[in-house]
Amino acid sequence: MSQQNDTGTAAEEPVFPTVREVDAGAPLRWIRRGIDDFRACPIPSLFYGFCFAVMGLLVTMVFEHAYEYTAAMTSGFLLLGPFLAMGLYEISRRHEEGQVCALLPTLTVWRRNAGNIGIFAVVLGVIFLVWARASLVIFALFYTNELPNLSGFLNQLVTLENLEFLLVYFCVGLLFACIVFAASVISVPLMLDRNQDAISSMLASIGALARNPGAMAVWALLIVILTIIGFLSFHLGLVVLMPVVGHASWHAYRDLVAPAGDAPPPTAPVEQAP
Repeated sequence: MSQQNDTGTAAEEPVFPTVREVDAGAPLRWIRRGIDDFRACPIPSLFYGFCFAVMGLLVTMVFEHAYEYTAAMTSGFLLLGPFLAMGLYEISRRHEEGQVCALLPTLTVWRRNAGNIGIFAVVLGVIFLVWARASLVIFALFYTNELPNLSGFLNQLVTLENLEFLLVYFCVGLLFACIVFAASVISVPLMLDRNQDAISSMLASIGALARNPGAMAVWALLIVILTIIGFLSFHLGLVVLMPVVGHASWHAYRDLVAPAGDAPPPTAPVEQAP
């Protein structure tokens, strides 16, 4: 039931987003559209790309000097990604509407829905802290005496000498990655575009994953592959690939969530027996 505001007019209740089904090849189209956005707005896109590259350099520096904290830093890279990509979402939105590509308006786009974006940041921050602690606990359980140096640790990874550690670490890390991916795949664009609250945005994001497991698996795999390529190219690839992923995420949101005016078809009323 709608409520009335101070002026006496009826205030509309927030509508829960309608999640649509997409085919498994949709992520490839999102990447292609992301490339188009990058080409149309290269300067502001490259600014965010350099920000991602700096984050990648920090992860590499931690790995070289304290590899046991690398998982935590990598998680921070993935957790900060959706927030750093907010400017890229705004660039794609402006390009979509035929507006001028400019960096300055994208730097403060978070102000549109600062409260709910802050709630979302707290949720991801808690997940990050739990995963960082879990990572250190796993290292402590499997390396009870002393951690090997970096070369020794890499040798164990290559030779699968400590297979139990790898399996446990991979499974726990995959669990946290799935949680973050499910909660954030479309939630930030939704909060920015429709001023949606954080809870319903995350629920809609989880719903998008549940309704499109094939497409979301392909999308997650593409993100991982492009991120790895970015790191292996001495972080130079991150300058281009991460903006493309950010732009593509906006188009993923556009495909996965029906426009605000589109409502699901009403269900037929059930006839009652006389």
